[in-house]
Amino acid sequence: MGEPGVERIRNFRLHAHHLDARYDEADVLAVVGACGMQNTPPGAWKAALHNRVPALGAEDLERLLHEKRSLIQAWSFRGAPVVFPAADSDAFLTALVPQKDEPWIYTQGIGLALDALGMEFHEVLALLERVMPKLDDKVVVSKTALDQTLADWVEPLLPAGKREPWRAPSMYGSPDKQTVGGAAVSFLLRPCALKGLVVFGERSGASPAFTSFRAWLGRGLEPSKDAPKKLVRKFLHCYGPSTADRFASWLGCSGKQARRLWKTVVDEMEPLTCDGKRAYVLAADRERLFAPEPLERELLLLSAHDPYLDQRDRAVLQADKTLQRRIWRTVANPGAVVRRGEVVGTWTGKKKGTGLEVEASLWAGDVDVRELRDLAKDYAAFRGLELVGFKA
Repeated sequence: MGEPGVERIRNFRLHAHHLDARYDEADVLAVVGACGMQNTPPGAWKAALHNRVPALGAEDLERLLHEKRSLIQAWSFRGAPVVFPAADSDAFLTALVPQKDEPWIYTQGIGLALDALGMEFHEVLALLERVMPKLDDKVVVSKTALDQTLADWVEPLLPAGKREPWRAPSMYGSPDKQTVGGAAVSFLLRPCALKGLVVFGERSGASPAFTSFRAWLGRGLEPSKDAPKKLVRKFLHCYGPSTADRFASWLGCSGKQARRLWKTVVDEMEPLTCDGKRAYVLAADRERLFAPEPLERELLLLSAHDPYLDQRDRAVLQADKTLQRRIWRTVANPGAVVRRGEVVGTWTGKKKGTGLEVEASLWAGDVDVRELRDLAKDYAAFRGLELVGFKA
């Protein structure tokens, strides 16, 4: 069988990301659990889920996360806050715990703090793990408060000669708000999250809140030997055909860790050729990949950081590298106008009082602007706003 071609890949990935049709509330766990939903900036996961299950309002989503707790938010791949089904916690957390000499995700910057303390990574992490169970009975509001609260809990466990440098002002840019100990804790919260020791709780106004996995769900995190397989399957189903290197990029982990995880499902993969290079797809997905189905929805208004836009092979979404730089910026990515899987423009929204102004920049001249405006109107309503301006 020949190359699938970019249009088949787009069709396959739209289906895997539940963007080919409008899904129902009964599908929520499958939709969110496909590959998790990043929640930076705050609210990104809600916009992503709205695009897949538009019948649910923002309050419905809050209920799923904070009341039913069938969903959970924790630091996961790339060290980012991610919302995923509580039942998939092993895949999004414990599967990412490194082995042997593999580095932890999102901890590279801790070196300055460790040098100032004269301590090793594993020493500080072990001390932090000893105090983390105190979160079983506590909710801490704001990330700054969490860092310093945990640092204060750790301090009595330090050798006497380490306590003064632990309390010294941080070297990471906020010496008036953070200590060296608080900075070290900040980096080590990712390993703690992957071990099920800290999760996000219900926000308090504009501030995030934090507690333990046990306090949130009433049980501890239970590792599973199949967790690595589950994680790789999720990636390949949503982003296949792909490679181990792209998997490493998506996770934000070392190549060594990614290759170890990748090998757990190698007997479930099949090779094929994409753009002249070898890539892999789950054997169970190959038939669907080569047999695209009609899309019930061809035009989408995706918010920045939607999981569909997280594809590592960006040329699938937009072949023009100049336009790619307008989609994926260093900071403040815009939303994307997607037609049949291809990004054909960007958009931004600006809140004005109780209204929302949306401006789109289109690169294709045959986009249905009226349909695009309707999508913007729906998005504004989802946010409890009125569309007061639209330009494309």
